[in-house]
Amino acid sequence: MILDAVLFDLDDTLYEQCRWLDGAWRAVAERAASWEVDPAVLDRALHRVAALGSDRGGVIDTALHLVGRDDVPVPPLLEAFRHFTPAHLEPFPGVRQLLEGLAARVPLGLVSDGEPAGQQAKLDALDLASCFTTVVLSDTLGREHRKPDPLPFRVAVCNLDVTPTRAIYIGDRPSKDVAGAVAAGLAAVRVRTGEWRQEPDDPRAVASVPTLEDAVQLVSRSLRSHVSVAG
Repeated sequence: MILDAVLFDLDDTLYEQCRWLDGAWRAVAERAASWEVDPAVLDRALHRVAALGSDRGGVIDTALHLVGRDDVPVPPLLEAFRHFTPAHLEPFPGVRQLLEGLAARVPLGLVSDGEPAGQQAKLDALDLASCFTTVVLSDTLGREHRKPDPLPFRVAVCNLDVTPTRAIYIGDRPSKDVAGAVAAGLAAVRVRTGEWRQEPDDPRAVASVPTLEDAVQLVSRSLRSHVSVAG
């Protein structure tokens, strides 16, 4: 496979999302103090609920119920979550060097789900935006186009002016990242990092590797030799 572009997921692929969530839940808990909720107690409850799946929805509602404060309005707390802007996020070790080295050879793209302002704030806090030729935040296309919908992947390869079969996507979650990329006609490499690292390889990517470094090395070898990443 000769590749003309490499695309990446953001959360739990380029950095550990739980680091961002720690700050976001703290911001929610501190906002709840306006209703005389103990921030430390609510913060623990938020972490406990989110540990069951951070994207399941209703985390704030459930945490308030756990601490016996169903009377507290959720919308202001949800706004605190959505508007949390970290000053700095640390990528996984070596990520910047890996991206810069790869970007010197082919254009890079980013495809990510989530509130656009929040996702852009994460990218800014990671200081990685300059590595990408295109950034596609799926919610700007409509929440119904979140991964595994193929549209954001198709927009990204169109922005890069490459055909899907000449691009590959690197992400951590098979049911979203791999499934969406494959549906759009891209190849995919799965990295077993972050919250979903125990999720089965279903659907299967061309490779499932422990770290982003492993994934980039695999893709780089393919670029050098012009052979299939599947071996």
